[in-house]
Amino acid sequence: MRIPILQLPHALGLDLPAYATPLAAGMDLRAAIPEQESWMLQPGQRKLVPTGLTMAIPEGFEGQVRPRSGLALKHGVTVLNTPGTIDADYRGEVAVVLVNLGMVAFELRRGERIAQLIIAPVARWEWRPESTRAALGDTHRGDGGYGSTGNE
Repeated sequence: MRIPILQLPHALGLDLPAYATPLAAGMDLRAAIPEQESWMLQPGQRKLVPTGLTMAIPEGFEGQVRPRSGLALKHGVTVLNTPGTIDADYRGEVAVVLVNLGMVAFELRRGERIAQLIIAPVARWEWRPESTRAALGDTHRGDGGYGSTGNE
């Protein structure tokens, strides 16, 4: 599948998202902050980081913005609304909400790999309203909620 992508002026010179290895599931997104700047992400702070990219994801698909495991493990920096969803009809700039859950400030520089982008199919559905709980059918789990599986 080929997806149209546009680099906005503040992203020119940065690499387009690419797979880091032949079997990687996601492509790395990069921070499109100004060349002469670095942004500090203090412990507990969140920041919207621009990628300088806009794209045309095909109908029937979504973009999923996910954390990078290395940033999470080494620095405690992750994507706050993970996975973030890019809808097929969105044409604005893709940005990533980063949060520093670590104990020390994190310095973010231009071109740093900040997240992964995965393109995935989306199933669409409609609700079929029912008038009784019995119409939903029985399962072994039933209405057992948080922490209920495996506790018999």
